[in-house]
Amino acid sequence: MNIKQSSLIAALLLIGLVLAGLILTSEPPKGPKEDEHGAGEAHENEIVRGPHGGRLLSRDGFALEITIYEKGVPPRFRVYVYENDKPLPPEAVALTFELHRLGNRIDRIRFHKEADYLLGDEIVEEPHSFDVKANAEYAGKTYDFAYSQVEGRVALAPESLQSAGIEVKTAGPATIETVLELPGEILFDQNRLAHVVPRVAAVAVEVRKELGDGVRRGEVIAVLESRDLADLKSQYATAVKRLALARSLFEREERLWREKISAQQDYLAARTQFAEAEIALTTARQQLAVLGIDRTEIDHIGSGGGASFARYELRAPLDGQVIEKHTVTGEAVQADTTVFVIADLSTVWGEFSVPAKDLNRVRLGQKVRLKAPALDLEAEAPVAYLGPLVGEQTRAAPAHVHLPNPEGRWRAGLFVTVEVVQEETTVPVAVAAVALQTWRDFQVVFARYGDQFEVRPLELGRRDRDFVEVIKGLSAGERYAAGNSFVLKAELGKAGATHEH
Repeated sequence: MNIKQSSLIAALLLIGLVLAGLILTSEPPKGPKEDEHGAGEAHENEIVRGPHGGRLLSRDGFALEITIYEKGVPPRFRVYVYENDKPLPPEAVALTFELHRLGNRIDRIRFHKEADYLLGDEIVEEPHSFDVKANAEYAGKTYDFAYSQVEGRVALAPESLQSAGIEVKTAGPATIETVLELPGEILFDQNRLAHVVPRVAAVAVEVRKELGDGVRRGEVIAVLESRDLADLKSQYATAVKRLALARSLFEREERLWREKISAQQDYLAARTQFAEAEIALTTARQQLAVLGIDRTEIDHIGSGGGASFARYELRAPLDGQVIEKHTVTGEAVQADTTVFVIADLSTVWGEFSVPAKDLNRVRLGQKVRLKAPALDLEAEAPVAYLGPLVGEQTRAAPAHVHLPNPEGRWRAGLFVTVEVVQEETTVPVAVAAVALQTWRDFQVVFARYGDQFEVRPLELGRRDRDFVEVIKGLSAGERYAAGNSFVLKAELGKAGATHEH
């Protein structure tokens, strides 16, 4: 190794030793020891930090290190005091803060000694966004400090507000309904639903109605031919003629018996035959009536007129619409086969089940609101029926309402939400339900102050579909973003404001 190489190696070793010494003797960076809300719009390197990671404010050798501590406890100010970079006894300093918030609200906080710091006597409410005025008295001197920290705020000009479709409302009194929500379903009105059966075996020779067709009560919807019906009509026609003959014979024998021309036994026999003929005719008439043959047609059969004895006209029993059809021309049908189902759709049922635990909250005549989001339908009706029995399997009682349906928009089988209105209460402060957004772990609204919108965490009470009661966090008369408030939340997310402690 020559002299030049040895000198180069020695120089490099010397430089390395110097750098190592500098690293070992320099102070490590001080990380935050207390959680502190960030400066919002101020960048991290613009805030001077103290030994506990808090904001450091100093003047003439006196300094305050300000933190907001909230690990497992409600957030409060913790302030450490120094003189010439050395900690002071906390009791040596009298300290007060004024927090100036949007909306001309001022929170005043006093401090007392706690361990090695001064602890604020009030919880610092969210958002931690305010202008701070600090007044400290120490050793006969007064020190005033001021700083600002901003979070949860979005600036939006009026033209941007309008283009975003953000609706601004005023918090104030509102009537809130307490409701019991239950699942339900739309059904046909069971009192206006008819299963049409022929009552006699037959063959369809003419079908006059199709699915969806409207019908009127008494209208012929199908024509059938039935051998059994023909036999019954023939029996009736025979019974009519037999009765006429028996009546003539009875009248003749009665006259002869009274004139003492014929024996009494002939008269009695004729009277018996006449009575039997009357019974036979009555029986035949009733058999036809049971099959739905009207009185006029029956009279025509007896007089020898009318259509074919095998013809059977199937008539609609009520006004309505054909919702089921189970026959075609030429098809044989049995006496107990449902050929048509007809429903009167001018009224439907909204059926729901009331769990046993809620039966005391529902009563006949109580107002119920039915909502079908799938079709954007909503209606109100009173409870018309509440079952007296609780189902063994469901442990619930059936109930329904009668729902007018003149336009036929409520369709059977449609699932609905049933809201049973329990009570209506007027609350002093409420906001629109659509205004609520989530921010961190809070339910908030965006309160408006000029061109500024700021999150306001709320303590909420009762609610319904339109309004939510505000117990704490917003006062009557304050303006807030209602419709499309999610736009403000999105803008806040873009800003990426930090939560400074």
